[in-house]
Amino acid sequence: MRVLVTGLGISGAAAARVLLARGDEVLLTDAAAPAALDELVAAGGTWLGKVSTPPAGTALVVTSPGWRPDHPLLVAAAHQGIEVIGEPELAWRLRVGTGPDGAGPPAPWYAVTGTNGKTTTVTMLESVLLAGGLRAVAAGNVGRPLVEVVTARGADGGAAHDAIAVELSSFQLHWSSSIAPAAACVLNVADDHVDWHGSFEAYRDAKARLLTLAPIAVADAGDAVAAGLVAGHRHAVTVTLDEPARGQLGVRSGALVDRAFSATPAGEVLVESSALQVGGPHNTVNALAAAALALAAGVAAEAVGRGLTAFRGGPHRNVLVGSVDGVDYVDDSKATNPHAAGASLAAYPRVVWIAGGLLKGADVDPLVAAVAPRLAGVVLLGRDRAELARSLSRHAPSVPRVVVPSGDDDAVDRTPEQVMAEVVAAAAHLASAGDTVLLAPAAASMDVFDDYAHRGRAFADAVRALG
Repeated sequence: MRVLVTGLGISGAAAARVLLARGDEVLLTDAAAPAALDELVAAGGTWLGKVSTPPAGTALVVTSPGWRPDHPLLVAAAHQGIEVIGEPELAWRLRVGTGPDGAGPPAPWYAVTGTNGKTTTVTMLESVLLAGGLRAVAAGNVGRPLVEVVTARGADGGAAHDAIAVELSSFQLHWSSSIAPAAACVLNVADDHVDWHGSFEAYRDAKARLLTLAPIAVADAGDAVAAGLVAGHRHAVTVTLDEPARGQLGVRSGALVDRAFSATPAGEVLVESSALQVGGPHNTVNALAAAALALAAGVAAEAVGRGLTAFRGGPHRNVLVGSVDGVDYVDDSKATNPHAAGASLAAYPRVVWIAGGLLKGADVDPLVAAVAPRLAGVVLLGRDRAELARSLSRHAPSVPRVVVPSGDDDAVDRTPEQVMAEVVAAAAHLASAGDTVLLAPAAASMDVFDDYAHRGRAFADAVRALG
């Protein structure tokens, strides 16, 4: 098969490697020569450079999440009747069976999407599946590319894993059509990536694709859009922070309880909330969702509790990086949209909020209105800081704020680290003992920083310099 791989980042390069190993003819294109180019060409790939139409004879296009549907090359492929898929869809089609030499059924996928909490939930799920004795791995939009994981073989020649915890973004789901996870979860759906999808409805519908072929559908009952997506599903399970009804997982007397999979009418206690190593109501929801997927995989309730207790969380997700003069400094750089920032802000009573970056078309007014009462001050940075400033003027006019020029042009000749040092110094000036300085930007980072991890590291370094 002649396959055109568009975009050669981590997932695109992985797809090209697997296709080349299969013996396919692989054509490679990207806006610029990628780091993996020499390796892929040496393996037999053909570098086309930047092209605007698929070469003659192309049977399939495998595209990367960063390429928008209106990219001229992808539009040209559609007009020519060439199927365009993403790396997860390719992985689904190339799965190796779990039996000896790859015979038998492939490892089931337990998949998660949502605007926020995907990575935490998927890595929680990996922890629980491992506690249940399964050879499990987190993959997809987190960890290793799916196409590498599903084609990896163990000592007997069969699939290397018994179960896969899969994180899928809306970008990846847009290019997927046949993925049928054993159980699927839409955690939440909030305003995000409208610039990529074109509308909130298209973004929501991309998330909903994950549920189409899944026999079990999980959602947060507290999120109206996500709950609406699973309503009417043949086997819907919802999670709640309240006492669970039948068919739900929820919280009773400070413990996580299963009333969806347990044969006991009153339900079964999974773990005490206090045993979780990650805080905040949103992480309790994430734990309940991970538990639901693990129970769908047949993991015993006792192992679910052990797996959740063992989970420690990831970097740049509500991490306390230091305390200076009675003020806590918390890195939640992963809060790259208003919905995530709102969950983070709700965990602290009085906050000096560091916000701003690339809003991606999201509306910040509802967030600012909701969090205004807990704001002790705000420091704004990034290209879209003016939009946040206007919203603060409407909903929190008395809250002191500092604007740090950055991210909109080349006039400010400072490194990202220097920008963040100024931001943290301003936040420290606004904060009083007992306050929390919270980096929860509600926006993407690429206007000033390489990514959200770079932003979080710069924040931690600036806090250490304060101390």
